[in-house]
Amino acid sequence: MTTPTRRLPRNTRRRPFSLRATALYFGLLALLLCVLGLTARAVAAAFERRPVWIALLCLLAAACAVALRRGRRRWTARQAAHRAAAALDAATRTAVEALEPPHGEGGAVEYGVVDYDALDADEFEQAIAALCERDGCSQVEVVGGAGDLGADILAVTPDGRRAVIQCKRYGDAHRVGSEELQRFGGTCFTVHEADVAIVVTTSDFTAPAAEYAGLCGIVCVDGQSLLAWHDTTGPRPWT
Repeated sequence: MTTPTRRLPRNTRRRPFSLRATALYFGLLALLLCVLGLTARAVAAAFERRPVWIALLCLLAAACAVALRRGRRRWTARQAAHRAAAALDAATRTAVEALEPPHGEGGAVEYGVVDYDALDADEFEQAIAALCERDGCSQVEVVGGAGDLGADILAVTPDGRRAVIQCKRYGDAHRVGSEELQRFGGTCFTVHEADVAIVVTTSDFTAPAAEYAGLCGIVCVDGQSLLAWHDTTGPRPWT
């Protein structure tokens, strides 16, 4: 058997009347009314003496209030416009990427016009390294310079082989000879431990150079083969 809980009576006692607190309250109220009255009287007197100035101040205050309100609205609208523009840009890029055909499908893909003949030796090496990176090579490194021992670019092909590339930026009348191929052949496999040795030139190879490359397994990429590699109408050198 449960015993019903008895509710305690609420404290209904009123606070005792305090003459001091009441007098203080009314004193502060009277002081506030006096200050407001004096302020209103001073404003009225100033308005009587210089009504034009008072009117101008009122107009200036109203103009500031309107300007602040419009500025807040413009700032909000500007933020919304920036967000909408960013969203539209992201959506456009996504749509363009979705519409682009996969690499190697749908015929030739143009990756921008590059005049390899107009590049200097260093720029030519950088351009060939960019082609390697574009076609899936990793750890691409331009190492050409003094003491490079014939290696201008080192890379790892998509199938994991070590590629050593020598770049020859020559004119049409200057073909790569067999002596240059022999010097490269003496270091690319033994020193650089190449799985794939490649010589890329903007010109062509002499017949003895091409014969030596065929015997040693060096891949020769002449000017026409380079353009075909660039626009994907030809094979990649390591394939």
